[in-house]
Amino acid sequence: MLTYTNRHGDIFTFTKQEDGNVLWEGPFEYIRIGYPNNYSEAYKKCALDGHAITMEHFKEEVHKSIYDKDGNYVKGSMIQEKYAKLVTSDTNTIDMIDPSGGPYLSVGMDLVKLFNNWEYFSYDAKNLIIDKFEPVEKGYIIHIR
Repeated sequence: MLTYTNRHGDIFTFTKQEDGNVLWEGPFEYIRIGYPNNYSEAYKKCALDGHAITMEHFKEEVHKSIYDKDGNYVKGSMIQEKYAKLVTSDTNTIDMIDPSGGPYLSVGMDLVKLFNNWEYFSYDAKNLIIDKFEPVEKGYIIHIR
């Protein structure tokens, strides 16, 4: 088990599981949780309106803003103004957890950078990339890619 003490003095523990994932326990009373965007309904409406655009391009355009020559915000792109309100959060999928005082963890991050002690988790892998979070009674299981 590895421990992490955040700037408020809260202690979090990270315990390697037999399947290679990590159990994260601690005081999760005050946290921010992030959820990924769900673009499916917005994209479907965009396509039904006759826009021939790929999903990847749609994701870029729906967040794109237009600025004047001085860098001042003017408005959102046409796609943003018409479809951004249809983008929702996938509340069934957690992609970020940030307890007050830390540690901030999100999908795609490497636990090695948090601990700089990868040997505890695995002797043959130096990357512990977070794939997803699963809430459990005592905290979260951090699924590793």
